[in-house]
Formats: sequence, structure tokens, C-alpha cells
Amino acid sequence: MIPVRDDLRALEGYHSAQVDVRVRLNTNESPEPPPPAFRDAVAAEVSRVDWHRYPDRAATHLREAIAATHGVDRSQVFAANGSNEVLQTVLLAYAGPGRTVATFEPTYQMHAQIARVTGATVVEGERAADFTLDPAEVERVLTEHRPHVVFLTSPNNPTGLVEPVERVRQLLELAPGLVVVDEAYAQFADWTALDLVSEDRPLVVTRTFSKTWSMAGARLGYLIGPSWLVGELDKVVLPYHLDALKQIAGRLALRFSDDMNHRVEHIVAERERITAAMADLPLDVFPSGANFVLFRVRPGTGLTGRDVWQGLVDRSVLIRDCSSWPRLDNCLRVTVGTADENSEFLTALAGVLVPTPTGATP
Repeated sequence: MIPVRDDLRALEGYHSAQVDVRVRLNTNESPEPPPPAFRDAVAAEVSRVDWHRYPDRAATHLREAIAATHGVDRSQVFAANGSNEVLQTVLLAYAGPGRTVATFEPTYQMHAQIARVTGATVVEGERAADFTLDPAEVERVLTEHRPHVVFLTSPNNPTGLVEPVERVRQLLELAPGLVVVDEAYAQFADWTALDLVSEDRPLVVTRTFSKTWSMAGARLGYLIGPSWLVGELDKVVLPYHLDALKQIAGRLALRFSDDMNHRVEHIVAERERITAAMADLPLDVFPSGANFVLFRVRPGTGLTGRDVWQGLVDRSVLIRDCSSWPRLDNCLRVTVGTADENSEFLTALAGVLVPTPTGATP
């Protein structure tokens, strides 16, 4: 057996539990599929693909459609196989051996994971007990470590908190290198860092089609940034990395923005309903600007986060168990699903936390 690189031996892959249940609310997917008209449009165009030819290496039409959606130039858009490949490409170009990447924990685990895979050194800033980010901690990390790349996720995953615009401006003022704002859940929030992107700022904003566009099965993501930075990414990305089907699906999806906005409104309303109902249970529920809610089981219940997770699985409801993650003791995260799925989750959660006494009528 040939060993992997020494710096990878302690790493594990990024996984979420795959359990056969009736209600699956653990991976932040959209609860609703795209509209039938989208499927029909994709099928029609795919039927005309010249499969014996390579796809457009520059993904020209897809990038033009994304650029038009955000009011930027095509040269400011880079697209890849999910936002994770976008992040990987950025880190291959701007991080790597001998360079430092900064994160503020807890946050999306793949930022540090991909950075380490590229050979970079990762430094971790600490969030407060309520998961907010103290400006003094930001200043400490940036002045002490001088990172080449710094990540900020807004809304943050898994906490759901939306970072204030002042925090992004602080990063841009103090960071000696590139600032990456991960906005996988931006459409659920009330502001976006896209308004700060310009040719004279080392800032990129990453997005995904997986959540609001209901296209997790396509694996498509992109970034918006200065054109000079996008141009450098071509040095490390694989040729023809975006297949023809993906380019078609992404371009056509953008024609259905009204449907997307309607789904977002429904999910936000359901998120607020879930949050209000959970407030009546022995839980600490954290405010969310995303399509999920993070909560912590209170000590007085006599239950651990893992106990609650297992109790839900026993009732055929799967959510994300974060209870063993650093800084997230006894925390769980639930994705907002359909109205029926959310109701079933709330009923199951109450049954785990406030069980009916033996012999009593439920």
C-alpha cells in the first residue's frame, strides 16, 4: 500500500450521514424541484448537443448569463463544478505550500479542508459564544498571521448568521491578500457582498446553483470578482472542466428567476415558522439568514445532541448532527423542507424532547 502525503494522513473526507428515512433535512438542499418548464427546456437543448465534441472550454454563454444576472462583465465570472471546485481553484492559484489561509470558526468545514489539501497552512480565528465575529478578533488574526487568503461565509454555515457589511469592509481594509466571501445562501439573507466587488479590490464572492436554484444534482457554482483575478484561474483549472449539460442547465435556470424568488420566499416563511415553534422547546435556537436553523439542546433535558439526533432518526427524520464538531457541543442543524416535512420534524422533535408519559393519551 502506498501512503498518501504526510500532511494528509490526519485528514478525513467531508461526509454527511446517509440514512433511509421518510424526511431528510440534513444537507441544505432545496425542498422543491425546478419548474417543469426548466426541465423541458434543458431536455430540448440537450437533445441537440454534439456529444462527440468537447464543450465550450470558456463556458461563454453560461458566464454571459451569470454576468447579466448580476450586472457585471463576463470577464468577472468564473464557473466550475459546484462552489467547492470554485474554492479549490481559487486556493490552487492563491494559496498552496508556504502560504496561509484564515478562517473564523465555526464555519463551513470545506474552506479549511480544501486549503489543507492544496498544502496551505490554516489559521483559525474564534467566534464568540453566540457565533458572532468580534472585530478585535478579525484584526488579531489578520495582523498576526498576514494570511494570503481569508474566508468569510455569509450567511455562515452551520450557524446561519449573516455577517454585517462592516465586517467585510474591515477585512478588505486589513487583509494583505485575497478576501473570499462565500455566499452559498445569499438569496435567503438581506444583503450581499456582490455590491462591494470591483476591479481595484481583492474580493471575490462565491455562489452556488445547489440551493435556491434547486440544482444540487447538477453541481454548478461560480464566483464574481475582478477580471484580473478570474484570468489567473485559467492557469490551474482543468481544461473542459464544465460539461455541455451543466452549461446548458445553468444558463437556462437563470431564466426562471421568478420561480426561484418564490421558492426563497416560501423557505424563509417556513424558516420563521420552525424557529418560532422551536422557541417553545428546551432548546437554544440561533437566528438564521439561510435555509437551515442551528439549535443546541439545553443541559436540563438530560439529553445530548446525539441523543436527540438518534431520537429523530428513530422517528424517520434525518437532520445534521453537529454535536461532536469543535465549538458546537450538543448542536444540531435542520434544513428547511416542505411545509409537511417541517411539521413532521417539529412533531418528532417535540416527541424526543418532551416525551408523552407512559399510559397518557398523546
